Amino acid sequence: MKILIISDSHDNIANLEKVLAWAKENNVDALIHAGDLSAPSILGKVIDPNFSGPIHLILGNVGDPILAKVVADKFPQVKYYGEQGEFEIDGKKIALAHEPAKAESLIDSGNYDLVVYGHTHQAEVRTAGATLVVNPGTVGGLFAPATFVVYNTETGAPEIKKID
Repeated sequence: MKILIISDSHDNIANLEKVLAWAKENNVDALIHAGDLSAPSILGKVIDPNFSGPIHLILGNVGDPILAKVVADKFPQVKYYGEQGEFEIDGKKIALAHEPAKAESLIDSGNYDLVVYGHTHQAEVRTAGATLVVNPGTVGGLFAPATFVVYNTETGAPEIKKID
């Protein structure tokens, strides 16, 4: 199964559309957004029309948590977790936190196959013990090149991709 991992999109519609088009062309099955979607209306205007699989979403440090939940609840394929989330995809235990410090406590627990975080706008893939740690960087391209990660649950291989 292929999972698209994004973060810090900050309402950059053009880059989101590019990433979602790439996901469709490459048969991506699920989407993880590690926070800072910014305006929740982007779910209905950009993400829902361009991605039909399950979407796992957390709040970042930018956005309204109440409005984000109200909007996310309108889309049955969207699972909104608030500030932090955990779930399973294809037998992989996954945890999400937007900020690195919160992610580190999830990593240190050793309870997850994959921990995803954002906030820094710097793409990173590393391992900590048996846990794969992914920061997809910023789809928005703010203060860093625009990037995302695709993760294959069968091979365990993550790949950082740049957005042109």
